[in-house]
Amino acid sequence: MLDYEKDLWEQGFCSVAGIDEVGRGCLFGDVVAAAVILPKGHVLEGVNDSKKLTEKKRDLLFDQIREEAISIGIGIVSVDEIEALNIKQASRLAMKIAAQQLQVKPDFLLVDAENVALDLPQAAIIHGDALSQSIAAASIIAKVTRDRMCLQWDEQYPEYGISVHKGYATKHHREMLLRYGPTPLHRKLFIRKIMAQLDEQAIVHENEQLVFDWI
Repeated sequence: MLDYEKDLWEQGFCSVAGIDEVGRGCLFGDVVAAAVILPKGHVLEGVNDSKKLTEKKRDLLFDQIREEAISIGIGIVSVDEIEALNIKQASRLAMKIAAQQLQVKPDFLLVDAENVALDLPQAAIIHGDALSQSIAAASIIAKVTRDRMCLQWDEQYPEYGISVHKGYATKHHREMLLRYGPTPLHRKLFIRKIMAQLDEQAIVHENEQLVFDWI
């Protein structure tokens, strides 16, 4: 997973930052991005796309990356900002903030499938979290950071099971939305269509039950 980094190091770039985000496809909560600069030539054993790792492995790598990285930046964009911007622009903003939060200025950005609005050399890599060690490290930092935020949100809204599904549109999450309605941390633009579908399904189910009772 070091091919991109090695190529850049050979070109003279020393502070290569990997950038990734998590929470883009969620119905609930903020979007979180991370930027990570690892030492030149450094190898992190076991690093991969955060989605392919167990929670225990992610937590271990999270601590290791925090210890061994030259610099880490975190960018968080709120639900209100997501509503105002749209999720694509909000994700890009989170990535920009993460890069700006680095204590060491990067001289090249490796970004997972996006462009960051900064005047820095960069490359957008499709499936970058599975191809670049730096992006994979950023995906782990972002994922664990947001997952821990989900634990706090779960205490606020225990009915929704946020600690389990992390805000994604699982069957349980959709059912709880239908039962309790959205919270202030639900993304209204995301759930409007889903809520309409759920209401329609509920009406169909109710009508089917009425027919069954009549028979």
